[in-house]
Formats: sequence, structure tokens, C-alpha cells
Amino acid sequence: MQTSLKRILSIDVFRALTMLWMIFVNDLWSLSGIPYWLEHAKATEDMLGFSDVVFPCFLFILGMAIPFAIQNRISKGDGNGQIIKHIVTRSVALLVMGLFTVNVDGLNAQGTGMSREWFKILMVIGFFLIWNVYPKSEGTKKLIFISSQALGICLLLYLAFIFRGGEEGNLVRMTPQWWGILGLIGWTYLGCALIYLFFYKNPVLLVISWTFFTFMTIAGHAGWLLKIWPNGPTDWILGNGAFHSFAAAGILATLLLERFYAPKKKISLIPIYSGIGVLFLIAGFISRNFFIISKIQATSTWIFLCCGIAFLLYALIYWLVDVQGKSGWFAPIKVAGTSTLTCYLIPYVYYSVAEMLPFSIPESLKFGAVGLVKSLLFAFLIIGITALLGKMKIKLKI
Repeated sequence: MQTSLKRILSIDVFRALTMLWMIFVNDLWSLSGIPYWLEHAKATEDMLGFSDVVFPCFLFILGMAIPFAIQNRISKGDGNGQIIKHIVTRSVALLVMGLFTVNVDGLNAQGTGMSREWFKILMVIGFFLIWNVYPKSEGTKKLIFISSQALGICLLLYLAFIFRGGEEGNLVRMTPQWWGILGLIGWTYLGCALIYLFFYKNPVLLVISWTFFTFMTIAGHAGWLLKIWPNGPTDWILGNGAFHSFAAAGILATLLLERFYAPKKKISLIPIYSGIGVLFLIAGFISRNFFIISKIQATSTWIFLCCGIAFLLYALIYWLVDVQGKSGWFAPIKVAGTSTLTCYLIPYVYYSVAEMLPFSIPESLKFGAVGLVKSLLFAFLIIGITALLGKMKIKLKI
């Protein structure tokens, strides 16, 4: 990757929009009387809801960012060992957070000795104590920051120790389950970042990697994997490679960006991305003859359709932001593209505090179009809180 291609604004914009959508759709549970197509489709439904597209877009943009992050470290002189350590450290952090967040909704308050609301608040405090962006310092301040991280580790260990989930008489401790959104991101990042690190000098191998992950998804749902290993696991890779497929597609999108980002070639990226997006949509409609559209089942049809949507959306954002230079509208949500993890975790605290208050939002504000406006305003509120925390030097970064 060219060292001059350090940061592309359209990637930050796409990430910020995706986070805005994610906060919005994650609040739809609080509403009633809203269009069904906005929600997640059920496991056996042959349907692509708006909510089913958001996470794939996030993984796609995660993949687009991977080459920038790794090439930046290479340009600073980091060797493979240092970069691998960084990749593993980031992945472990996401897996830890995923483990907590996927378990917390099943918490048994009596067995744990703590309400779900307080558990969530302390959990997020622990995350911030450990992974906050502490400024470089020496002496007393450095000791305070290290002590804060140690306190955060002790807090999470304590919460993990007391946690009990499930029903009375059948209490269980924390288990990975499906790892939660953050855990899925962690596993996806780990695999795709390592693949890029070792294969970036040979783009053909990166294309083969995407093909492999997508093929594994098809093979899993077609029953081919079970024929090879009848008593083996249903998924040989997490989601049979579906999540890695989205991120790998994002990596390939950045390879094209690197090749065509020169001023005289910039405009040619729009038909290229659009053409790829249309081809993915066609592949999705063909795949639908064999597999349903299902996020929960992670079918190849879902992969193709969402990759197509991601490429087309990015083509539009790229044209608007990088080609036309119109990015002023992005300012109100900019922080969602740079403090994404903070944005994602703040609602855990917000909902917990709201649950403990002696009053609640009137039902009239949680129904139909009014409810949708409420959820959209909620998403902007979370982004605003994230911006405020950033000014207070409180920001998660792993």
C-alpha cells in the first residue's frame, strides 16, 4: 500500500453511518407498531431485514480499515512479531468484552447477588478502566493510569467470578455461547488481519482467502462438510466463514482503492465498486435458489446480498465524500467513526440507568413513526455522549 494513502475520509464516514444505524436498530426492541422489514428476520425466514444488513456493513468497513492499520505499523518500522502481538492483543480485548456482553442478558440476579443493571454498569466501567486511551505520561500520572487498568482487570475478574446465569436450580457460569457482536468482531479481525499481514504482497492470495471463506459457508449449508466429517462440528469456522467473508471483501475493496486513488483515476472507482456490487446482488439472487436469506443461519445468500449492498453504499459515499468533497454533513456523527467502540458500549449504561429510574418514556413515544424518530434521536444522543466523553479524555481504543 502506498504510504501516501494514510486515511480515507469516506471510510470514516461509512463507519460512522454504520454505527449510527447499529445504535438505531439495537433500540428497535423498545418499540412496537413499526414496519417489520426494519427488524431482524427470524432464523427460518427467507428475508433480509434492514437490521440484517448493518453488521455485515460494519465487518466490511472493518476489513477496509485493516490494510491501513497494518501498513501504518509497517511504515513505522514494526516487524511481523510486533504486529502479530498487536493483532492478538486487540482480538483478546474484543473477545473478553464479547464474553461479558453475550452473557449479561441471561444474568440471574439472585444467583449473582447483583442486579443486571448494576452488573452492566460495572462491566462497562471495567472496560473503560482497562482500555481507555490514557495519555503518555511519567511519574505519578503514569502510576495512576497503570493502577486504573489494574483496578479494571480486578473488577472484571470479580464480575466473572460472581456471575451466574440461567434459571434457579440450573445456574451456570459465563460461557462463550455465540461470542456476542464484539466477540464475532474479535475472531473476524484476528483471522483477516493475520491473513492480510502474511499475504498482502500477493493480492491473488487475498482473493483466494475471500473465496475460501465464502466457499466454506456454501459447503456448510450444502452438507458437504458433514460428509467429510460426519460427527464433526456444524461450523468448522465461526459462522462457517461468513463473518470473515465480509471483512475479506472489505480488504479487497481497499486493494482497489489503493490502485485507483490517484487523482486521475479516482472517478473510475465508482463504476468498479458499483459493478462489483451489482454482481454480488446477482450472485445473491442465484444463491437464493439453493439457500434462503438468513443472517442467523449465515447463509451464502445473505453474504452475497449484503456484500453487494456494502459495495454500492460505499461507492455512493466515496463519490459524495472523496470525489465531490462534500463531507460537512458528516460532522454531527464524525465521532461515531473514530470512537466506534465507545459508541457501542454507552447504551449498556444508558439502558441500565433508565431501568433503575422511577419513571419511563411514555408508550406513545415508543409506537410507530414516533417511536422510530425516538430511536433515531437516541442514536444521535449516544453519539453526542461519546463526543462529550472524548472531550473529557474518555475514549476506548484497543
